[in-house]
Amino acid sequence: MKRIFLLLLSASVASVSCSGGGSSSVGKPGTKGELIPREKTKSFVAQRPYGMVAIPGGSFIAGMADESFTNNGETAPLKTVTVAPFFMDEAETTNAEYRVFINYVRDSIARTMLAEAAGEGGDGGGKGASIGDYAYLAKKEENLTPYQEYLEGAGGRDDGFDASKKLDWKIPLHWNTSKYPDVEYAEVLESMYLPASSRVGSERLIDVSKLKYGYRWGDMDVAIADNERGVNFLRSESISIYPDTTVWVNDFHFTYNEPLFEQYFWHKAYKDYPVVGVTWDQARAYCDFRTKLKSDYNESLKRKQQRPLRFRLPNEMEWEYAARGGKQNATYPWGGPYLMDDRGCYLANFKPKRGSYMEDEKKGTYTYAAPVKKFKKNTFGLFDMAGNVSEWTDSGYNNSAYGFSSTLNPSIKSKADNKKSVRGGSWKDVGYMLMTGARDWENKDSARSYIGFRTVQDIPEAAVKAKRVNR
Repeated sequence: MKRIFLLLLSASVASVSCSGGGSSSVGKPGTKGELIPREKTKSFVAQRPYGMVAIPGGSFIAGMADESFTNNGETAPLKTVTVAPFFMDEAETTNAEYRVFINYVRDSIARTMLAEAAGEGGDGGGKGASIGDYAYLAKKEENLTPYQEYLEGAGGRDDGFDASKKLDWKIPLHWNTSKYPDVEYAEVLESMYLPASSRVGSERLIDVSKLKYGYRWGDMDVAIADNERGVNFLRSESISIYPDTTVWVNDFHFTYNEPLFEQYFWHKAYKDYPVVGVTWDQARAYCDFRTKLKSDYNESLKRKQQRPLRFRLPNEMEWEYAARGGKQNATYPWGGPYLMDDRGCYLANFKPKRGSYMEDEKKGTYTYAAPVKKFKKNTFGLFDMAGNVSEWTDSGYNNSAYGFSSTLNPSIKSKADNKKSVRGGSWKDVGYMLMTGARDWENKDSARSYIGFRTVQDIPEAAVKAKRVNR
């Protein structure tokens, strides 16, 4: 009897220690000796970001299929290429959207300076009644988690984020001088403005030279050369992000554009107009901010969400593929070879005639840029892929790019070359530049009154049909 009891006991122990069907992670991996991943098998659904449309993957003939009137080096030979699916902004980035970026950076800088001045904090009621309310969150928290204690002792995370200097965004900022809570607060906030000696009249203006956005990005060329993704793979940048409003005067000589210089970016009348005066680097910084915005929101949820795919600029082939709207021989984004519809209305905002920058009364008389979504969208649901403002792409510019680039997701990236491809034509261009195959370029550190941008986000090939995010 004793022998039978011992055998039964050993068998029961073995069944407990080797079982993989329970929720415990103790013991060897697998289930019943089989290698079976324990990850949930639920299908991944790509959530469509607000204001974007899904561009299905496919193949198309890239290049100028129509006759080239200029016969220059920008005309590339025809080439069949394949592009993977992605999300794309349905319209160009607007002044209102870019101002969200500006205000975030402005508030971050102000909160950081207030937190430094607040020191250990104080009793302000937690509603911004004194500068003490703006202290770092770590100064207010009494019970730190073991992880927070570890980071504090280790000097912060390796990625540069310092948990001890996390800002408290729940405390409201007061920009109205009549609502400054105390003298210390006033001293910090006033340092954000131009000094009185630099002002025009009595208007208080933010010193935009202080609005810099810092972020990190990975340099794939270095990662490939070093065959690793170590510290040398990372690049840190601090970008001045305020648009260059002087472009309205610099781009055009002997022209009265002062009202646009003074009003185009900040006046509410232009909130739905495409942002211009941004460099290629500023457009990339905006993409990183948009990724951070979504990532921070996901982190704030009780039920953690998967890290969002990053927003970025489209490469040149993605842009051309999206502009064609799924039509192989699309001279223009709307498909046809004409610049007018059957009612005689122009289909884009461009320069229709010599000396005439206005389209027609039926579709709107826009001297310069027009509000986004005023002209007909293409079959992919994208507005202003021709005209209004030209758009930055992520690709470096090369006359022979179509000849040596890959046919699978082709992308030309030459960081040593300052030239970047610009596509779509603008309000100041003639109809030829609006063709889907027409190419142009600009130096990446240049800002123009006729160049804006839109962003894209990758869609994993394994994702099921994308769904629209709720507003």
